[in-house]
Amino acid sequence: MEKKKFQFDYKYVIIALCCIMVFTTLGFCSSPRSIFIVAVTEALGITRSAFSLSNSARYITTAVVNMFFGTLIYKFGPKKLICAGFISLISSMLVFSFAPNAFILCVGGVLLGLGFSFTTTTMVGAVVNKWCKKNKGTIMGLALASNGIGAAIALQILSPIIQKEVFAYKNAYRLVAIILAAVMLLIMIFFRSAPKGVDIREGATAKKQKPDYKAILKTPYLYPAAFFIFSAGMVLQSVHGISAPLFQDSGMSMDTVTNILSLSSLFLFFTKFGVGFIYDRLGVRHTSTICYTSSMISVILLFIVSQTANIPLAYAYTAFAALALPLETIMLPIYARELFGEKRFNEALGIFASVNTAGYAVGEPLSQLCFDLFGNYNVCIYISVAMMIIALVVVHIVITVAKKQQALEL
Repeated sequence: MEKKKFQFDYKYVIIALCCIMVFTTLGFCSSPRSIFIVAVTEALGITRSAFSLSNSARYITTAVVNMFFGTLIYKFGPKKLICAGFISLISSMLVFSFAPNAFILCVGGVLLGLGFSFTTTTMVGAVVNKWCKKNKGTIMGLALASNGIGAAIALQILSPIIQKEVFAYKNAYRLVAIILAAVMLLIMIFFRSAPKGVDIREGATAKKQKPDYKAILKTPYLYPAAFFIFSAGMVLQSVHGISAPLFQDSGMSMDTVTNILSLSSLFLFFTKFGVGFIYDRLGVRHTSTICYTSSMISVILLFIVSQTANIPLAYAYTAFAALALPLETIMLPIYARELFGEKRFNEALGIFASVNTAGYAVGEPLSQLCFDLFGNYNVCIYISVAMMIIALVVVHIVITVAKKQQALEL
């Protein structure tokens, strides 16, 4: 009886590369953004709301590009898009390091948004969906959870650099650019767009197919789904994106804030992986309930901390925030598959990612505008809690309607 020869499955290399990609891009370019707010605004003499315009530029760019994600991945495949994304991210870090005013920061924001469109949630979702046949939620959770480890390390590396002197943040940006270049080299050497014999776009008939956006846009529950996805993006960015300056404004030292955010990033690794695991075991409904409820609790805790500077509650906030943040990453491909199936997955994922980042574009300047107008973030926090309560109700209605429609189509 012949023994089967061991054949290494290249999907493990792809999964590892996805983890490294998210570890670097989101971990070093996105998660530490809040620790730059005070340093950059004070050095350049601009308001926080002016600084937030760079994030709005980033999110608007990502929203627009993600609308065409299905078309772009059908045409170019993932490897070319990923490399283009890394080039954009490297360019954005260099622009941020040289920017003399808010306008140039916005140029960096556009490049940042373009880079994230091709290297984070939508791309990982598309690649994992093609390479992995089982436990997709767990694997996507693992890949996207790498952001947490990356952020924890980035915060410990970048924060001391930023604190050295007034314009030291420039060196932090340049260091990130070097790290991104090294990872891009790995991607160029080892990444494959699809398993051998399989087209990343849609199998053997891919060249004859085009993205089917019309069918998605005609689906009635797309629009309420867009609402709860937009709400999650808006709240997670408007509230959780301001945690560092809020902690500092409450009287905490920068070292304490850095430690709190580092722990939050570590929690994020486990919660993203955990949310993927929960989805594979319990389904989308229970997973959504856990994430949206956690977001409400985290916002309430953040409000209390802003009034009391209570450090233990600040650490408790990080745990619930980490359970909420998968709503802007791993849950997007899950919603795309659950509501629209495998056939229209790439198109739906692009639309959901676009709507989510549109929420970011509104949430970030809204929170900073509240600070500039009222001297605190309280109004932003009140709006956020109300929106997440409504969103949780809409989630369950949409899931119910989608399941009924899919049952009728079978």
